Amino acid sequence: MVQKYQSPVRVYKYPFELVMAAYERRFPTCPLIPMFVGSDVMNEEASEDGCSHNVERRCKLDVDAPRLLKRIAGVDYVYFIQKNSLNRHDRTLHIESHNETFSSRIIVHELCCYSVHPENEDWTCFEQTASLDIKSFFGFESTVEKIAMKQYASSIKKGKEIIEFYLKELEDEGITFIPRWAPATASPVKAVVTAALYACKEGSSPPSSLNEAGASTPDDKLDADYIKRYLGDLTPLQESCLIRLRCWLQETHKGKIPKDEHILRFLRARDFNVDKAREILCQSLTWRKQHQVDYLLDTWSCPQVLHDYYTGGWHHHDKDGRPLYILRLGQMDTKGLVRALGEESLLRHVLSINEEGLRRCEENTKVFGRPISCWTCLVDLEGLNMRHLWRPGVKALLRIIEVVEANYPETLGRLLILRAPRVFPVLWTLVSPFIDENTRKKFLIYAGNDYQGPGGLVDYIDKEIIPDFLGGECMCEVPEGGLVPKSLYRTPEELENEDLRLWTETIYQSASVFKGAPHEVHIEIIDASSVITWDFDVCKGNVMFNIYHSKRAPQLPKKEPLAAHTITSPGGNNVQLIDKSWQLGQDYSMVESPLTCKEGESVQGSHVTRWPGFYILQWKFHSMPACAATNLPRVDDVLATLQVSSHKCKVMYYTEVLRSEDFRGSMTSLESSHSGFSQLSAATTSSNQSQSSSMISR
Repeated sequence: MVQKYQSPVRVYKYPFELVMAAYERRFPTCPLIPMFVGSDVMNEEASEDGCSHNVERRCKLDVDAPRLLKRIAGVDYVYFIQKNSLNRHDRTLHIESHNETFSSRIIVHELCCYSVHPENEDWTCFEQTASLDIKSFFGFESTVEKIAMKQYASSIKKGKEIIEFYLKELEDEGITFIPRWAPATASPVKAVVTAALYACKEGSSPPSSLNEAGASTPDDKLDADYIKRYLGDLTPLQESCLIRLRCWLQETHKGKIPKDEHILRFLRARDFNVDKAREILCQSLTWRKQHQVDYLLDTWSCPQVLHDYYTGGWHHHDKDGRPLYILRLGQMDTKGLVRALGEESLLRHVLSINEEGLRRCEENTKVFGRPISCWTCLVDLEGLNMRHLWRPGVKALLRIIEVVEANYPETLGRLLILRAPRVFPVLWTLVSPFIDENTRKKFLIYAGNDYQGPGGLVDYIDKEIIPDFLGGECMCEVPEGGLVPKSLYRTPEELENEDLRLWTETIYQSASVFKGAPHEVHIEIIDASSVITWDFDVCKGNVMFNIYHSKRAPQLPKKEPLAAHTITSPGGNNVQLIDKSWQLGQDYSMVESPLTCKEGESVQGSHVTRWPGFYILQWKFHSMPACAATNLPRVDDVLATLQVSSHKCKVMYYTEVLRSEDFRGSMTSLESSHSGFSQLSAATTSSNQSQSSSMISR
């Protein structure tokens, strides 16, 4: 299997010409790279005007591999071919290298590029990608892959240090400015003006951040400084996983992607396995969209009974700067809350707490000047007894844990459980199987008053903010709880209706698409200039999306009235409207080119109707050819994991008809509909990155 790696953009706050002078000092040998034994120039070409310079080198490497492996392979050194293409006019250096040794067994391909920063011409950007394909290596394929990964990570980390070392060396020699290349035919006046401009720039200091330079960047690049400032210290391979998953989301979700912090949580939850992280992240994004979770903080109105009897709330932060949430579970009447509100209301409230936690993490990241991606939860169990083990209450708790674990991974930094009573092991036995192993490792449990001594609460929370009910001096505004009055209880029927209302409160519908049985939605259009908009996610399988027009009304299921200018979604989650006797071109016509949509993709679009009549939106099963997986834009693309043998697809969709004067979006967007992200949107991501010198445009 081909392994691909992509590093974030590195930025040197030096002009391109000076960086090139430093780069040339790496050859023919570099003492800072012990494995780089030497290099020989095989071919060299330069244009007459000096604008371009192409060099092909044969590099000799002493790879850090076990001696036994070298003896089995029969080599002491590995040779690589490196081709450098320098364009002084465009101020770019493209580097392409591949292995010469064992090229029939291993294929290593690396691409690097030095270019001028798009918003500051006195800075230089560096990008690096690599791929590794091990076909066979004497049975040591796994070992060789690990060695290659180690060498790649080391080279990325060392690369910037080496350039900065030689830049410092140039500065010590008094070389702080190298003029740009200019055509020999340039007029004397122009040359003088250019030199004067360079002289002015040489004496000025560059902006302190990309934000000052007015960076305007696309969403598929990340800067190394931004990663360190807002996401933390990641290994080169972890950086590569983040960038690869982010690029895939950018391609499949049309710009509506979550923030980098959110993507990183899912990667951490799956030990940076991109395929596994992508799967659970896509499921979570679909869940967020379907239930409008991104708007929860703005739309959720907390019932008064929760204000009065839900014994939890935010309380300052711990010693690491993480937001601190306190839950007095032992004082909570779980049975009363479930009987008064139902499962869905409690779940909505817990989700709003998690959304608020994400927001507070962002705020604390800015306040403390370091990445804070999770929060601390303090659970006080004083008062916990057998009444808390009421079966419907435990059932509600388990469902809440299941939803939170699936959609908010790696958001809990630490869980402090205080004053655990004797009944706690029973509760722990019930809930622990539903908690991820990585999450369980963050639990610290104290029985009785053990939390007051060394290694207790003061190790994690400043003494000044320990709540008064735990022996501290800080007043805590968390409600004290108590029994919920039975007068607030609802009947089982009322609770069932309320749960059903909240659960089905969504603008999206789901449908199954089978092989030979497409799902179709029809829309009757009276005004020819109306705009049909759509937003759908492919939850499973591959589908072909089509739009047809017909003057004839499609055959509808019985007892389903046809309403003008409205969407008709007949009963069931698979509806076929186009009669098998209809012929394309006679009874109906295609009005848009078919669109192939892959599993995990989020698609938005619109169509301006030209004629009145009936329009049919169709999602049809699409079987990808077996060879398609080998022609991916990225080898690790999700298509490589598709199960072509499956004959069932699933889509989640929303459609809306607008008058042309009401449509504010373009023909490829759905700006006027309710789709997209709010709390986790790419727009807010770009805002954060702009402030932190994050992204580099091509």
